[in-house]
Amino acid sequence: VWKARAVFAETPTFISFCLPFSPIDMEHIRTPKVEQVKCLDRFSSNKSTTGTLYLTTTHLIYRESTAVNPKEIWIMHHHIAVVEKLPLTAVGCPLAIQCKNFRVINFIIPRERDCHDIYNSLLKLSRPITYDDLYAFSYAPKKTEYERTLGWKVISLSDEYQRMRIPNEIWQLTDVNRGYQVCDTYPTDLYVPRSVSKPIIVGSSKFRSKGRFPTLSYFFHQKQAAICRCSQPLSGFSARCLEDEHMLQAISKTNPNSHFMYVMDTRPKLNAMANRAAGKGYENEDNYSNIRFQFVGIENIHVMRASLQKVNEVCGTKALGPNEFLSGLESSGWLRHIKAVLDAAVFLAKTVGCEGASVLVHCSDGWDRTAQVCSLGSLLLDPYYRTIKGFMVLIEKDWISFGHKFADRCGQLDGDPKEISPVFTQFIECVWHLTEQFPRVFEYSEMYLLEIHEHVNSCQFGNFIGNCQKQREKMKIQQKTHSLWPFLLENQHKYLNPLYDPNLPCAHEVLQPNTVSFNFKFWRCMYHQFDLTIQPRQSQLSRVLSFSEQNKQLEVEAKKLEAQIIKLGQKPSTVHNKESFHPVSRLTEMLKASENVCKERQQATMENNSVRTLEDGNIPGEGCKELGPAFSKAEPTLVNLELGMAKMTC
Repeated sequence: VWKARAVFAETPTFISFCLPFSPIDMEHIRTPKVEQVKCLDRFSSNKSTTGTLYLTTTHLIYRESTAVNPKEIWIMHHHIAVVEKLPLTAVGCPLAIQCKNFRVINFIIPRERDCHDIYNSLLKLSRPITYDDLYAFSYAPKKTEYERTLGWKVISLSDEYQRMRIPNEIWQLTDVNRGYQVCDTYPTDLYVPRSVSKPIIVGSSKFRSKGRFPTLSYFFHQKQAAICRCSQPLSGFSARCLEDEHMLQAISKTNPNSHFMYVMDTRPKLNAMANRAAGKGYENEDNYSNIRFQFVGIENIHVMRASLQKVNEVCGTKALGPNEFLSGLESSGWLRHIKAVLDAAVFLAKTVGCEGASVLVHCSDGWDRTAQVCSLGSLLLDPYYRTIKGFMVLIEKDWISFGHKFADRCGQLDGDPKEISPVFTQFIECVWHLTEQFPRVFEYSEMYLLEIHEHVNSCQFGNFIGNCQKQREKMKIQQKTHSLWPFLLENQHKYLNPLYDPNLPCAHEVLQPNTVSFNFKFWRCMYHQFDLTIQPRQSQLSRVLSFSEQNKQLEVEAKKLEAQIIKLGQKPSTVHNKESFHPVSRLTEMLKASENVCKERQQATMENNSVRTLEDGNIPGEGCKELGPAFSKAEPTLVNLELGMAKMTC
């Protein structure tokens, strides 16, 4: 351990950085430092840098050898998905690393023995055996114990249900799952209709896979309609459960505006029918009164894992032409799966928000596709979830609290690779597609989505560790780790969407996205965010946000200078016609005004042109001379601000 500390102390950058050292993890590090390592650009073989590779108990660090502003690359061990040692070459031994956040990095290590040591170390450090080995349990930011405890209280689900006006005369909080007696993957606080008794709930749970009985996820009080969730019934070919039938009937009766409710099975019908042979399946409409059944056809975790793997292969292939790239992306089926998830969410939102009917959503076990559809449907219905804090609440409620298996799906421990699947990644990408269609109704930008996706896989914070709340309580997550939400709130200025306008009428309406195929596109900033050679690097929204921040700084400086002038007993001189800096919220008005000016100029030009034609029709040459200066002006440029095309004068 002391040897490793001495190695890191050689570089000034590491002196002020406190890296946690675990004696157990240090056993896996045989070579903590390798010099003269080449870092290759995966799209340009001519571009490479030389530097030093450092291996700590938590990070793999590469530092360039340049004397002026050396760049550093920090990779958390938990981010590493695949590490591959390639055959020895004339220049050294290649080491390829693929990360869960889609970073791909290739090193050339001079000595094969060093490469072998680094390879073996990364294999063990990136696949911890126990939860205690995760970074969150050793991460120690400069926070007091009080601040850490307070950070876990930022999000309160009881406050969230109160915001939904729950409990009320129809829905109540039940203690049937206190101590996780009925379902160990559900939270302890659950909301059910007041008309159901505990024996009904227990009976229904015994008829549902993993005991995940129907319970409230979201209440749309404008229509008195509810989104409920559960797992598939253990119906087989003919089994039925009176308690479960009574449970669904009670949920249907909670909505006075509709005489029926929908049961949405998010699986393809063929898959649901195949589960019948295993004693599971789906609800028989003949046994349940006043329900309408709907399949939406989202594929299972294994199909999604294979699809994303194909996307990674396409993204990592060099010298692909446009046709080959688009063909490879299409054959992966990834965007088709994204569309299927969004289609299901749109159906849910329209049913609840427009039709006013309640919906019960389930898949197989109710923690993957169910979480995707319920959370996206709520996002379309409720503008609160389109704010920075509201989105945290949504994730806490529909993903963390209701037991999405983050540990298994994100591969937090060394376990079954067949359990890994990009379920949450799909959810984040679906939200990004919504922000692209409705750029003015979301408070957050894509940077916020990328930051959350980053920390879901980093295991730096305790929010996403484990598979359910029961596991987290057993591990004492809130006592031993830090929460992600305070960190995001402290840095929320980085994630603001400059086009967001909460005063727009559509900002408070149910969103109805268009899910035709051409509206789905490749998310470059997700899958190529670390490939610095790919252009363009900055989106329009990021540039607008940057200009907005600069304007704010200039306003502050201007006020300071004015205060100093007044303090000196002088009056600020108005050298120029002072106008307040245009806030980003006025961006649309500026664009509209600019567009009107363009239209007026074009109309005036056309009128003048027609007058000349009538009066001087026998002298066409003279008319052309007069029009020359007008045509010599630069055409208004078209600036794509994701709102359509807006004309701006040059």
